[in-house]
Amino acid sequence: MTYQDLKERVDYRNALIVLSLLLIGVVSVYSATYDARAAETFHKQLIWIAVGAITLTSIAFVPFRILQLVSLPAYFLSILLLIIVLLLGKTVSGSTSWFNLGVIRLQPSEFTKITTVLALATYLSRSDVSLKKIRNLSVAAGIVLLPFCLIMLQPDFGTAVIYFGMFFPVLFWGGASRFTLVSILAPVATAVAALFGTTPFLISILVFGILLYLTKEDRIVAATVFSLTVMVGISVQFIYERLKVYQQKRIATFLDPNADPLGAGYNILQSKVAIGSGGFFGKGFLKGTQTQLNFIPEQWTDFIFCVPGEEFGFLGSATVLFLFMALLMRGVTLGSTVKNRYGSFVAIGLTSIFATHIFFNIGMSIGLLPVVGVPLPFLSYGGSALLSSMIMVGILMNLYANRKEY
Repeated sequence: MTYQDLKERVDYRNALIVLSLLLIGVVSVYSATYDARAAETFHKQLIWIAVGAITLTSIAFVPFRILQLVSLPAYFLSILLLIIVLLLGKTVSGSTSWFNLGVIRLQPSEFTKITTVLALATYLSRSDVSLKKIRNLSVAAGIVLLPFCLIMLQPDFGTAVIYFGMFFPVLFWGGASRFTLVSILAPVATAVAALFGTTPFLISILVFGILLYLTKEDRIVAATVFSLTVMVGISVQFIYERLKVYQQKRIATFLDPNADPLGAGYNILQSKVAIGSGGFFGKGFLKGTQTQLNFIPEQWTDFIFCVPGEEFGFLGSATVLFLFMALLMRGVTLGSTVKNRYGSFVAIGLTSIFATHIFFNIGMSIGLLPVVGVPLPFLSYGGSALLSSMIMVGILMNLYANRKEY
């Protein structure tokens, strides 16, 4: 293969973005574990990066048609693993989500996100499938709801919420009607609004009532969806009372972190202090007081964004956000340019997974969203999460190499 062939087939821009994020991640994990007597964590992260790099490269050069061929078998295998982990898995932090393989632990739900996108793309790319048909829309929803429900049984709300963040953009990309999109968004947004009180709930009901009225000619269907939306909002309190105590605390902390500053709200408050104290230029590498004095427990996992925020300030945080924005833009651009319909859906689905992870992780780090246990791609410590991110990039690079194939 000549240099010109490599230049044509390898997405060097995406590779550079990912390498930059991995470098920031390595520096951040090193800093977060430097005075926490967790050097083993840093060494494990390096090993996972090496494994991920090999996996990424292998997937990037696999024949494109093989990806399509294994999409459905991989999906059903991942569903089987989710069932097995419920029966035989290891419980960590209240969630039965892990296979304990002795030397390593694997979280199958991290990889199921990928296989779900592949299966969904396989179905939606069929010539006889249209998202304007209720039957086809129901099948697409079923492909996503099956792993979603199994993950909720673990329970792992943080991973489960990624599925909604992925499904909605794919529906939009697939040409779903505005009414369909509003119908899916309305119950979720209304439920969230209900957590904030009666006034936000009523405003949400009013807004979505108008949108449903404007986007659907069949008033009976619109009225039915509106009624279901209202019922979902009203049932929020009923569901809240039946959540586990730690889940209730996370929601209560999201609404008011100061309500329990030494308990459930501790991480969010310390995270905001860490990021805010970094100023414009930061305190310097290994000089972040919140990080080095371990004010945030296991900061190298879900709250890793605090490290560049504190030690490298606004410039560090902005650099991370810029790189993530570039990654997402490359994904959307790929989805627009790839000739294969299956590949287009895969690109948008995987990019949406990245976007949802970034949105929720950084949102909870700065106190705008509840703590849901979502890692930051390429930065947070974690073998399964890092490996799944590398696999997704490998698939995107494969799509880039074969973007001209139909």
